[in-house]
Amino acid sequence: MSYQVLARKWRPGNFSEMVGQDHILRALINALDEDRLHHAYLFTGTRGVGKTTVARIFAKSLNCETGITSKPCGECGACREIAEGRFIDLIEVDAASRTKVEDTRELLDNVQYAPTHGRFKVYLIDEVHMLSGHSFNALLKTLEEPPPHVKFLLATTDPQKLPVTILSRCLQFNLKRMPVPLIDGHLKHILQQESVVFDDASVRLISHGADGSMRDALSLLDQAIAFGGGKLEQAEVQTMLGTVSRDRVMQILKALIANDAPAVMKQVDDLSDLSPDYANVLAELLSLLHQMALAQKVPEAVDENLLDREELQSLAKQLTSEDIQLFYQVGLIGRRDLPLAPDPRGGLEMALLRMLAFKPTLEGRAANPAAVTKTPAPPSSPPSSAPQAAPQNISPATSPAVTQTQAAVQTQPQSAPAQQPASTPAPIQFDDNWTGLVEAMNLRGMVKQLAVNCTLQEKSATVVKLILNKENEQLLNSIMQSKLEEALCSSLQQKLKLQIELGEQQVESPAQTTARSQVERQQSAEVIIQQDPMVQALKESFNAEIVPNSVKPVTE
Repeated sequence: MSYQVLARKWRPGNFSEMVGQDHILRALINALDEDRLHHAYLFTGTRGVGKTTVARIFAKSLNCETGITSKPCGECGACREIAEGRFIDLIEVDAASRTKVEDTRELLDNVQYAPTHGRFKVYLIDEVHMLSGHSFNALLKTLEEPPPHVKFLLATTDPQKLPVTILSRCLQFNLKRMPVPLIDGHLKHILQQESVVFDDASVRLISHGADGSMRDALSLLDQAIAFGGGKLEQAEVQTMLGTVSRDRVMQILKALIANDAPAVMKQVDDLSDLSPDYANVLAELLSLLHQMALAQKVPEAVDENLLDREELQSLAKQLTSEDIQLFYQVGLIGRRDLPLAPDPRGGLEMALLRMLAFKPTLEGRAANPAAVTKTPAPPSSPPSSAPQAAPQNISPATSPAVTQTQAAVQTQPQSAPAQQPASTPAPIQFDDNWTGLVEAMNLRGMVKQLAVNCTLQEKSATVVKLILNKENEQLLNSIMQSKLEEALCSSLQQKLKLQIELGEQQVESPAQTTARSQVERQQSAEVIIQQDPMVQALKESFNAEIVPNSVKPVTE
Protein backbone atom coordinates (compact mmCIF):
# COMPACT_ATOMS: atom_id res chain seq x y z
CA MET A 1 0.00 0.00 0.00
CA SER A 2 1.40 3.44 -0.93
CA TYR A 3 2.37 5.87 1.83
CA GLN A 4 -0.26 8.46 2.76
CA VAL A 5 1.05 11.81 3.90
CA LEU A 6 0.24 12.79 7.48
CA ALA A 7 -1.80 15.84 6.46
CA ARG A 8 -4.25 13.57 4.61
CA LYS A 9 -4.04 10.57 6.92
CA TRP A 10 -4.86 12.65 10.00
CA ARG A 11 -7.44 14.94 8.41
CA PRO A 12 -10.46 14.93 10.76
CA GLY A 13 -13.44 12.93 9.58
CA ASN A 14 -15.93 14.40 12.04
CA PHE A 15 -16.24 17.32 14.43
CA SER A 16 -15.00 15.34 17.45
CA GLU A 17 -11.64 14.77 15.72
CA MET A 18 -11.12 18.49 15.04
CA VAL A 19 -8.34 20.19 17.01
CA GLY A 20 -9.14 23.74 18.08
CA GLN A 21 -11.78 26.05 16.56
CA ASP A 22 -14.20 25.25 19.39
CA HIS A 23 -16.12 28.49 18.83
CA ILE A 24 -16.92 27.40 15.26
CA LEU A 25 -17.72 23.79 16.09
CA ARG A 26 -20.14 24.72 18.85
CA ALA A 27 -22.22 26.89 16.54
CA LEU A 28 -22.32 24.30 13.74
CA ILE A 29 -23.10 21.38 16.07
CA ASN A 30 -25.98 23.26 17.68
CA ALA A 31 -27.35 24.27 14.28
CA LEU A 32 -27.30 20.66 13.09
CA ASP A 33 -28.77 19.19 16.27
CA GLU A 34 -31.58 21.75 16.39
CA ASP A 35 -32.17 21.71 12.61
CA ARG A 36 -31.59 25.47 12.35
CA LEU A 37 -29.77 25.46 9.02
CA HIS A 38 -28.86 28.48 6.92
CA HIS A 39 -28.52 28.28 3.15
CA ALA A 40 -25.02 29.85 2.93
CA TYR A 41 -21.97 29.61 5.18
CA LEU A 42 -18.68 31.49 4.84
CA PHE A 43 -15.53 30.11 6.49
CA THR A 44 -12.60 32.52 6.72
CA GLY A 45 -9.08 32.25 8.10
CA THR A 46 -5.43 31.84 7.13
CA ARG A 47 -4.13 28.77 5.31
CA GLY A 48 -4.17 25.41 7.04
CA VAL A 49 -6.56 26.20 9.90
CA GLY A 50 -9.37 23.86 8.75
CA LYS A 51 -11.75 25.84 6.52
CA THR A 52 -12.19 23.16 3.85
CA THR A 53 -12.10 20.37 6.42
CA VAL A 54 -14.94 21.92 8.41
CA ALA A 55 -16.93 22.42 5.19
CA ARG A 56 -16.54 18.76 4.18
CA ILE A 57 -17.54 17.50 7.63
CA PHE A 58 -20.56 19.81 7.47
CA ALA A 59 -21.45 18.34 4.06
CA LYS A 60 -21.25 14.86 5.62
CA SER A 61 -23.51 15.94 8.46
CA LEU A 62 -26.09 17.23 5.98
CA ASN A 63 -26.08 14.10 3.80
CA CYS A 64 -25.37 11.23 6.20
CA GLU A 65 -27.85 8.45 5.51
CA THR A 66 -28.69 8.27 9.25
CA GLY A 67 -30.18 11.77 8.98
CA ILE A 68 -29.07 15.34 9.55
CA THR A 69 -26.69 15.03 12.49
CA SER A 70 -23.61 16.62 14.08
CA LYS A 71 -22.15 13.09 14.35
CA PRO A 72 -22.07 11.58 10.84
CA CYS A 73 -21.60 7.82 10.94
CA GLY A 74 -18.64 7.73 8.55
CA GLU A 75 -19.77 4.29 7.36
CA CYS A 76 -22.68 4.94 5.01
CA GLY A 77 -22.24 5.46 1.29
CA ALA A 78 -22.60 9.23 1.45
CA CYS A 79 -20.01 9.61 4.26
CA ARG A 80 -17.49 7.36 2.51
CA GLU A 81 -17.95 9.04 -0.86
CA ILE A 82 -17.54 12.52 0.62
CA ALA A 83 -14.38 11.41 2.46
CA GLU A 84 -12.99 9.98 -0.78
CA GLY A 85 -13.94 13.05 -2.82
CA ARG A 86 -16.40 11.32 -5.17
CA PHE A 87 -19.82 12.30 -3.80
CA ILE A 88 -21.77 13.50 -6.83
CA ASP A 89 -23.88 16.01 -4.87
CA LEU A 90 -20.85 17.72 -3.28
CA ILE A 91 -19.60 20.08 -5.98
CA GLU A 92 -16.17 21.42 -4.99
CA VAL A 93 -15.01 24.44 -6.98
CA ASP A 94 -11.59 26.12 -6.94
CA ALA A 95 -12.53 29.73 -7.57
CA ALA A 96 -8.91 30.59 -8.40
CA SER A 97 -9.14 28.52 -11.59
CA ARG A 98 -12.75 29.39 -12.47
CA THR A 99 -12.87 33.17 -12.28
CA LYS A 100 -14.81 33.84 -15.48
CA VAL A 101 -18.48 34.72 -15.35
CA GLU A 102 -19.19 31.96 -17.88
CA ASP A 103 -17.83 29.39 -15.39
CA THR A 104 -20.09 30.69 -12.65
CA ARG A 105 -23.17 30.70 -14.85
CA GLU A 106 -22.46 27.16 -15.99
CA LEU A 107 -22.16 26.12 -12.36
CA LEU A 108 -25.41 27.78 -11.35
CA ASP A 109 -27.40 26.34 -14.27
CA ASN A 110 -27.61 23.04 -12.38
CA VAL A 111 -28.73 24.56 -9.06
CA GLN A 112 -32.40 24.11 -9.90
CA TYR A 113 -32.09 20.33 -10.27
CA ALA A 114 -32.63 18.10 -7.25
CA PRO A 115 -29.67 16.19 -5.77
CA THR A 116 -28.90 12.88 -7.45
CA HIS A 117 -28.02 10.82 -4.43
CA GLY A 118 -27.90 12.91 -1.26
CA ARG A 119 -30.31 14.95 0.79
CA PHE A 120 -28.74 18.28 -0.24
CA LYS A 121 -26.74 19.48 -3.20
CA VAL A 122 -23.73 21.22 -1.57
CA TYR A 123 -21.58 23.76 -3.41
CA LEU A 124 -18.16 24.14 -1.75
CA ILE A 125 -16.39 27.12 -3.35
CA ASP A 126 -12.79 27.47 -2.15
CA GLU A 127 -10.90 30.80 -2.31
CA VAL A 128 -14.16 32.46 -3.27
CA HIS A 129 -12.57 35.92 -3.17
CA MET A 130 -10.84 35.07 -6.49
CA LEU A 131 -14.12 35.29 -8.42
CA SER A 132 -14.51 38.27 -10.73
CA GLY A 133 -16.98 41.06 -10.09
CA HIS A 134 -19.32 39.74 -12.80
CA SER A 135 -19.12 36.26 -11.29
CA PHE A 136 -20.19 37.62 -7.91
CA ASN A 137 -23.12 39.37 -9.57
CA ALA A 138 -24.13 36.11 -11.22
CA LEU A 139 -23.89 34.30 -7.89
CA LEU A 140 -25.71 36.94 -5.88
CA LYS A 141 -29.35 36.16 -6.66
CA THR A 142 -28.93 32.40 -6.33
CA LEU A 143 -27.03 32.84 -3.08
CA GLU A 144 -29.82 34.94 -1.63
CA GLU A 145 -32.72 32.63 -2.55
CA PRO A 146 -31.43 29.17 -3.45
CA PRO A 147 -33.77 26.18 -3.78
CA PRO A 148 -34.36 24.38 -0.45
CA HIS A 149 -32.22 21.43 -1.55
CA VAL A 150 -29.07 23.58 -2.04
CA LYS A 151 -26.44 24.69 0.49
CA PHE A 152 -23.50 26.98 -0.27
CA LEU A 153 -20.25 26.57 1.70
CA LEU A 154 -17.75 29.30 0.84
CA ALA A 155 -14.13 29.42 2.03
CA THR A 156 -11.58 32.23 1.73
CA THR A 157 -8.31 33.47 3.17
CA ASP A 158 -9.15 37.08 2.29
CA PRO A 159 -12.74 38.01 3.22
CA GLN A 160 -11.99 41.73 2.77
CA LYS A 161 -12.11 41.19 -1.00
CA LEU A 162 -15.66 39.86 -0.92
CA PRO A 163 -18.47 42.27 -1.83
CA VAL A 164 -20.61 43.35 1.09
CA THR A 165 -23.63 42.01 -0.77
CA ILE A 166 -22.13 38.50 -0.58
CA LEU A 167 -21.08 38.82 3.07
CA SER A 168 -24.54 39.95 4.12
CA ARG A 169 -26.12 36.78 2.67
CA CYS A 170 -23.86 34.33 4.53
CA LEU A 171 -23.31 33.19 8.07
CA GLN A 172 -19.65 34.03 8.61
CA PHE A 173 -17.29 31.93 10.74
CA ASN A 174 -13.72 33.11 11.30
CA LEU A 175 -11.30 30.26 12.03
CA LYS A 176 -8.38 31.28 14.24
CA ARG A 177 -4.69 30.58 13.83
CA MET A 178 -3.64 27.55 15.83
CA PRO A 179 -1.70 28.40 19.02
CA VAL A 180 1.71 26.74 19.42
CA PRO A 181 0.75 24.62 22.49
CA LEU A 182 -2.25 23.20 20.60
CA ILE A 183 -0.14 22.27 17.57
CA ASP A 184 2.56 20.90 19.86
CA GLY A 185 0.13 18.60 21.68
CA HIS A 186 -1.47 17.32 18.49
CA LEU A 187 1.89 16.54 16.86
CA LYS A 188 3.01 14.59 19.90
CA HIS A 189 -0.22 12.56 19.79
CA ILE A 190 0.36 11.75 16.12
CA LEU A 191 4.01 10.81 16.71
CA GLN A 192 3.01 8.46 19.50
CA GLN A 193 0.39 6.83 17.27
CA GLU A 194 2.92 6.55 14.44
CA SER A 195 5.56 5.10 16.83
CA VAL A 196 8.11 7.78 15.93
CA VAL A 197 10.86 8.60 18.44
CA PHE A 198 11.04 12.32 19.19
CA ASP A 199 12.15 14.89 21.76
CA ASP A 200 10.09 17.82 23.00
CA ALA A 201 12.44 20.49 21.60
CA SER A 202 12.20 19.17 18.04
CA VAL A 203 8.39 19.11 18.14
CA ARG A 204 8.33 22.64 19.56
CA LEU A 205 10.52 23.86 16.67
CA ILE A 206 8.09 22.40 14.14
CA SER A 207 5.13 23.89 15.99
CA HIS A 208 6.71 27.34 15.86
CA GLY A 209 7.69 26.90 12.22
CA ALA A 210 4.09 26.09 11.25
CA ASP A 211 3.10 29.70 12.03
CA GLY A 212 -0.42 28.85 13.18
CA SER A 213 -1.23 26.34 10.41
CA MET A 214 -1.96 22.74 11.39
CA ARG A 215 -1.58 21.59 7.79
CA ASP A 216 1.85 23.23 7.55
CA ALA A 217 2.78 21.59 10.86
CA LEU A 218 1.91 18.14 9.52
CA SER A 219 3.80 18.78 6.28
CA LEU A 220 6.88 19.89 8.23
CA LEU A 221 6.51 16.85 10.47
CA ASP A 222 6.50 14.57 7.43
CA GLN A 223 9.62 16.29 6.15
CA ALA A 224 11.38 16.13 9.53
CA ILE A 225 10.69 12.40 9.91
CA ALA A 226 12.14 11.75 6.46
CA PHE A 227 15.12 14.04 7.15
CA GLY A 228 15.85 12.32 10.46
CA GLY A 229 15.54 8.79 9.12
CA GLY A 230 12.37 7.96 11.03
CA LYS A 231 13.04 9.93 14.21
CA LEU A 232 13.07 13.54 15.38
CA GLU A 233 16.08 15.19 17.00
CA GLN A 234 16.44 18.88 17.81
CA ALA A 235 19.73 19.44 15.96
CA GLU A 236 18.48 17.81 12.78
CA VAL A 237 15.16 19.65 12.84
CA GLN A 238 17.05 22.93 13.28
CA THR A 239 19.22 22.07 10.29
CA MET A 240 16.17 21.20 8.21
CA LEU A 241 14.32 24.39 9.15
CA GLY A 242 17.42 26.56 8.85
CA THR A 243 16.86 27.85 12.37
CA VAL A 244 19.48 28.65 14.97
CA SER A 245 19.66 27.01 18.35
CA ARG A 246 17.92 29.12 20.96
CA ASP A 247 20.99 28.62 23.15
CA ARG A 248 23.13 30.54 20.64
CA VAL A 249 20.70 33.44 20.60
CA MET A 250 20.67 33.33 24.39
CA GLN A 251 24.47 33.76 24.35
CA ILE A 252 24.10 36.85 22.16
CA LEU A 253 21.56 38.24 24.62
CA LYS A 254 23.89 37.63 27.57
CA ALA A 255 26.71 39.44 25.78
CA LEU A 256 24.38 42.39 25.12
CA ILE A 257 23.40 42.53 28.78
CA ALA A 258 27.10 42.48 29.74
CA ASN A 259 27.75 45.34 27.27
CA ASP A 260 30.50 43.17 25.76
CA ALA A 261 30.79 44.08 22.06
CA PRO A 262 33.67 41.65 21.29
CA ALA A 263 31.63 38.77 22.74
CA VAL A 264 28.61 39.78 20.66
CA MET A 265 30.69 39.80 17.47
CA LYS A 266 32.24 36.43 18.42
CA GLN A 267 28.77 34.88 18.74
CA VAL A 268 27.76 36.26 15.33
CA ASP A 269 30.96 34.90 13.82
CA ASP A 270 30.19 31.45 15.24
CA LEU A 271 26.68 31.67 13.83
CA SER A 272 27.93 32.43 10.33
CA ASP A 273 29.41 28.91 10.10
CA LEU A 274 25.84 27.58 10.16
CA SER A 275 24.63 29.81 7.29
CA PRO A 276 21.61 30.89 9.33
CA ASP A 277 18.63 32.99 8.34
CA TYR A 278 19.71 36.24 10.02
CA ALA A 279 16.16 37.57 10.06
CA ASN A 280 15.17 34.52 12.12
CA VAL A 281 18.05 35.23 14.51
CA LEU A 282 16.66 38.70 15.14
CA ALA A 283 13.14 37.26 15.44
CA GLU A 284 14.32 34.79 18.08
CA LEU A 285 16.11 37.58 19.96
CA LEU A 286 12.92 39.66 19.90
CA SER A 287 10.99 36.68 21.26
CA LEU A 288 13.43 36.40 24.19
CA LEU A 289 13.17 40.14 24.92
CA HIS A 290 9.37 39.88 24.83
CA GLN A 291 9.40 37.12 27.44
CA MET A 292 11.84 39.14 29.59
CA ALA A 293 9.55 42.18 29.48
CA LEU A 294 6.68 39.96 30.61
CA ALA A 295 8.84 38.51 33.38
CA GLN A 296 9.46 42.02 34.71
CA LYS A 297 5.91 43.35 34.58
CA VAL A 298 3.59 40.31 34.45
CA PRO A 299 5.57 37.23 35.63
CA GLU A 300 2.56 34.94 35.49
CA ALA A 301 2.18 35.67 31.75
CA VAL A 302 5.56 34.10 30.84
CA ASP A 303 5.06 30.96 28.76
CA GLU A 304 5.17 28.02 31.16
CA ASN A 305 6.28 25.68 28.37
CA LEU A 306 9.57 27.51 27.81
CA LEU A 307 12.51 25.26 28.61
CA ASP A 308 14.62 28.30 29.56
CA ARG A 309 11.91 30.04 31.59
CA GLU A 310 13.94 30.35 34.79
CA GLU A 311 17.01 31.60 32.94
CA LEU A 312 14.97 34.29 31.20
CA GLN A 313 13.47 35.40 34.50
CA SER A 314 16.99 35.69 35.92
CA LEU A 315 18.22 37.72 32.93
CA ALA A 316 15.20 40.01 33.22
CA LYS A 317 16.51 41.16 36.61
CA GLN A 318 19.80 42.28 35.02
CA LEU A 319 18.25 44.80 32.62
CA THR A 320 16.08 47.82 33.21
CA SER A 321 12.69 47.83 31.53
CA GLU A 322 13.88 50.80 29.45
CA ASP A 323 16.84 48.79 28.11
CA ILE A 324 14.59 45.87 27.18
CA GLN A 325 12.23 48.19 25.32
CA LEU A 326 15.15 49.88 23.55
CA PHE A 327 16.70 46.53 22.51
CA TYR A 328 13.30 45.37 21.25
CA GLN A 329 12.67 48.52 19.23
CA VAL A 330 16.16 48.52 17.70
CA GLY A 331 15.83 44.81 16.86
CA LEU A 332 12.41 45.36 15.30
CA ILE A 333 13.68 48.17 13.07
CA GLY A 334 16.82 46.16 12.26
CA ARG A 335 14.72 43.20 11.12
CA ARG A 336 12.60 45.47 8.95
CA ASP A 337 15.66 47.03 7.34
CA LEU A 338 17.63 43.79 6.96
CA PRO A 339 16.78 43.40 3.22
CA LEU A 340 18.30 46.85 2.64
CA ALA A 341 21.66 45.97 4.22
CA PRO A 342 24.60 45.20 1.90
CA ASP A 343 24.60 41.67 3.36
CA PRO A 344 22.37 40.01 5.98
CA ARG A 345 25.18 39.33 8.45
CA GLY A 346 26.24 42.97 8.37
CA GLY A 347 22.65 44.02 8.97
CA LEU A 348 22.46 41.79 12.06
CA GLU A 349 25.79 43.06 13.39
CA MET A 350 24.75 46.69 12.96
CA ALA A 351 21.47 46.09 14.77
CA LEU A 352 23.32 44.52 17.71
CA LEU A 353 25.97 47.27 17.79
CA ARG A 354 23.18 49.86 17.71
CA MET A 355 21.71 48.28 20.85
CA LEU A 356 25.06 48.65 22.60
CA ALA A 357 25.59 52.18 21.31
CA PHE A 358 22.41 53.49 22.89
CA LYS A 359 22.45 51.46 26.11
CA PRO A 360 25.26 53.45 27.84
CA THR A 361 23.51 56.73 27.04
CA LEU A 362 20.40 55.68 28.91
CA GLU A 363 22.43 54.39 31.86
CA GLY A 364 24.47 57.57 31.99
CA ARG A 365 21.36 59.71 32.21
CA ALA A 366 19.95 57.59 35.00
CA ALA A 367 23.24 57.60 36.90
CA ASN A 368 23.82 61.37 36.65
CA PRO A 369 20.73 63.27 37.76
CA ALA A 370 22.72 66.50 37.76
CA ALA A 371 22.89 66.33 33.98
CA VAL A 372 19.13 66.38 33.85
CA THR A 373 18.97 69.92 35.15
CA LYS A 374 20.80 71.06 32.03
CA THR A 375 17.72 70.27 29.95
CA PRO A 376 16.57 73.55 28.41
CA ALA A 377 13.54 74.88 30.18
CA PRO A 378 10.47 75.79 28.14
CA PRO A 379 9.62 79.44 27.62
CA SER A 380 7.41 80.75 30.33
CA SER A 381 3.75 80.96 29.46
CA PRO A 382 2.33 84.46 28.98
CA PRO A 383 0.45 85.79 31.99
CA SER A 384 -3.28 85.36 31.97
CA SER A 385 -5.16 88.38 30.71
CA ALA A 386 -7.93 87.89 33.26
CA PRO A 387 -7.65 90.27 36.26
CA GLN A 388 -7.13 88.57 39.60
CA ALA A 389 -9.12 89.89 42.52
CA ALA A 390 -7.17 87.83 44.98
CA PRO A 391 -4.08 85.62 44.80
CA GLN A 392 -4.94 82.08 43.79
CA ASN A 393 -3.21 79.11 45.32
CA ILE A 394 -1.52 77.99 42.12
CA SER A 395 2.01 76.65 42.12
CA PRO A 396 3.05 75.18 38.79
CA ALA A 397 6.24 74.03 40.42
CA THR A 398 4.28 71.43 42.35
CA SER A 399 3.17 69.74 39.11
CA PRO A 400 6.28 68.77 37.13
CA ALA A 401 5.82 67.86 33.50
CA VAL A 402 8.00 64.80 33.65
CA THR A 403 10.07 63.28 36.43
CA GLN A 404 13.47 63.71 34.76
CA THR A 405 12.91 67.42 34.14
CA GLN A 406 11.43 68.28 37.49
CA ALA A 407 14.45 70.31 38.64
CA ALA A 408 14.46 72.40 35.49
CA VAL A 409 10.78 73.23 35.80
CA GLN A 410 10.94 74.10 39.47
CA THR A 411 13.82 76.56 39.09
CA GLN A 412 11.92 78.81 36.67
CA PRO A 413 10.85 82.18 38.12
CA GLN A 414 7.15 82.63 38.57
CA SER A 415 5.20 85.67 37.42
CA ALA A 416 3.74 86.02 40.92
CA PRO A 417 4.82 84.61 44.28
CA ALA A 418 3.15 81.27 44.82
CA GLN A 419 1.14 80.89 47.96
CA GLN A 420 1.13 77.65 49.88
CA PRO A 421 -2.32 76.26 50.63
CA ALA A 422 -3.45 77.33 54.02
CA SER A 423 -3.30 74.84 56.81
CA THR A 424 -6.52 73.58 58.25
CA PRO A 425 -6.97 75.15 61.69
CA ALA A 426 -10.31 75.24 63.41
CA PRO A 427 -11.89 77.56 62.42
CA ILE A 428 -10.43 78.20 58.99
CA GLN A 429 -9.26 81.67 58.25
CA PHE A 430 -11.13 83.12 55.26
CA ASP A 431 -9.11 85.96 53.73
CA ASP A 432 -11.01 86.30 50.45
CA ASN A 433 -9.08 83.34 48.98
CA TRP A 434 -12.00 81.35 47.60
CA THR A 435 -9.75 78.75 45.93
CA GLY A 436 -7.96 77.97 49.18
CA LEU A 437 -11.23 77.73 51.08
CA VAL A 438 -12.73 75.31 48.53
CA GLU A 439 -9.67 73.08 48.84
CA ALA A 440 -9.82 73.16 52.63
CA MET A 441 -13.49 72.18 52.75
CA ASN A 442 -12.78 68.79 51.06
CA LEU A 443 -16.02 68.84 49.11
CA ARG A 444 -17.21 65.95 46.98
CA GLY A 445 -19.45 65.31 43.99
CA MET A 446 -21.83 67.92 42.63
CA VAL A 447 -21.32 70.24 45.61
CA LYS A 448 -17.63 70.46 44.73
CA GLN A 449 -18.47 71.09 41.07
CA LEU A 450 -20.70 73.98 42.09
CA ALA A 451 -18.03 75.45 44.38
CA VAL A 452 -15.08 75.25 41.95
CA ASN A 453 -17.08 76.93 39.18
CA CYS A 454 -18.00 79.90 41.36
CA THR A 455 -15.97 83.03 42.14
CA LEU A 456 -16.20 85.27 45.21
CA GLN A 457 -18.05 88.55 44.65
CA GLU A 458 -18.54 89.87 48.17
CA LYS A 459 -18.08 88.78 51.79
CA SER A 460 -19.40 90.32 55.00
CA ALA A 461 -19.77 89.12 58.55
CA THR A 462 -23.04 87.39 57.75
CA VAL A 463 -23.22 86.96 53.96
CA VAL A 464 -21.03 85.35 51.29
CA LYS A 465 -21.95 86.20 47.69
CA LEU A 466 -20.71 84.05 44.78
CA ILE A 467 -20.97 84.44 40.99
CA LEU A 468 -21.64 81.46 38.70
CA ASN A 469 -21.32 81.70 34.91
CA LYS A 470 -24.58 81.22 33.05
CA GLU A 471 -23.03 78.37 31.06
CA ASN A 472 -22.84 76.38 34.32
CA GLU A 473 -26.39 77.15 35.37
CA GLN A 474 -27.27 73.45 35.50
CA LEU A 475 -25.03 73.07 38.58
CA LEU A 476 -27.18 75.42 40.65
CA ASN A 477 -30.21 74.24 42.56
CA SER A 478 -31.52 74.77 46.07
CA ILE A 479 -30.24 71.44 47.38
CA MET A 480 -26.65 71.96 46.18
CA GLN A 481 -26.64 75.57 47.40
CA SER A 482 -27.91 74.46 50.81
CA LYS A 483 -25.21 71.78 51.09
CA LEU A 484 -22.48 74.24 50.10
CA GLU A 485 -23.76 76.76 52.66
CA GLU A 486 -23.73 74.06 55.36
CA ALA A 487 -20.15 73.10 54.49
CA LEU A 488 -19.10 76.76 54.50
CA CYS A 489 -20.60 77.43 57.93
CA SER A 490 -19.08 74.25 59.34
CA SER A 491 -15.58 75.06 58.02
CA LEU A 492 -15.62 78.70 59.20
CA GLN A 493 -17.54 77.84 62.39
CA GLN A 494 -19.86 80.79 62.04
CA LYS A 495 -23.38 81.41 60.84
CA LEU A 496 -23.37 82.66 57.23
CA LYS A 497 -25.91 83.16 54.50
CA LEU A 498 -24.74 81.94 51.07
CA GLN A 499 -26.03 83.74 47.98
CA ILE A 500 -25.19 82.55 44.45
CA GLU A 501 -26.03 84.68 41.42
CA LEU A 502 -25.69 83.98 37.71
CA GLY A 503 -23.54 86.48 35.86
CA GLU A 504 -20.20 87.34 34.28
CA GLN A 505 -17.20 86.39 36.41
CA GLN A 506 -14.41 88.97 36.67
CA VAL A 507 -11.73 86.53 37.88
CA GLU A 508 -10.86 82.89 37.24
CA SER A 509 -12.88 80.30 39.06
CA PRO A 510 -10.97 77.43 40.73
CA ALA A 511 -12.07 75.18 37.87
CA GLN A 512 -10.71 77.61 35.27
CA THR A 513 -7.46 77.94 37.21
CA THR A 514 -7.07 74.16 37.29
CA ALA A 515 -7.79 73.87 33.57
CA ARG A 516 -5.29 76.61 32.71
CA SER A 517 -2.68 74.98 34.93
CA GLN A 518 -3.21 71.64 33.22
CA VAL A 519 -2.77 73.21 29.78
CA GLU A 520 0.43 74.94 30.91
CA ARG A 521 1.81 71.70 32.36
CA GLN A 522 0.93 69.84 29.16
CA GLN A 523 2.65 72.46 27.00
CA SER A 524 5.66 72.41 29.29
CA ALA A 525 5.89 68.61 29.14
CA GLU A 526 5.71 68.61 25.34
CA VAL A 527 8.44 71.26 25.03
CA ILE A 528 10.71 69.38 27.44
CA ILE A 529 10.23 66.10 25.59
CA GLN A 530 10.90 67.77 22.22
CA GLN A 531 14.13 69.32 23.58
CA ASP A 532 15.29 66.18 25.36
CA PRO A 533 18.71 65.11 23.92
CA MET A 534 17.78 61.40 24.01
CA VAL A 535 14.56 62.01 22.10
CA GLN A 536 16.40 64.15 19.56
CA ALA A 537 19.00 61.40 19.09
CA LEU A 538 16.31 58.79 18.48
CA LYS A 539 14.55 61.05 15.99
CA GLU A 540 17.79 61.69 14.10
CA SER A 541 19.06 58.08 14.11
CA PHE A 542 15.83 56.15 13.58
CA ASN A 543 13.56 58.75 12.00
CA ALA A 544 11.44 58.36 15.13
CA GLU A 545 8.35 60.42 15.77
CA ILE A 546 6.62 61.36 19.00
CA VAL A 547 3.15 59.86 18.96
CA PRO A 548 0.61 62.70 19.14
CA ASN A 549 -1.13 63.02 22.52
CA SER A 550 1.22 60.43 24.07
CA VAL A 551 3.09 62.97 26.24
CA LYS A 552 1.47 63.31 29.63
CA PRO A 553 2.73 65.47 32.54
CA VAL A 554 3.54 63.47 35.65
CA THR A 555 1.63 64.54 38.74
CA GLU A 556 2.77 63.92 42.27
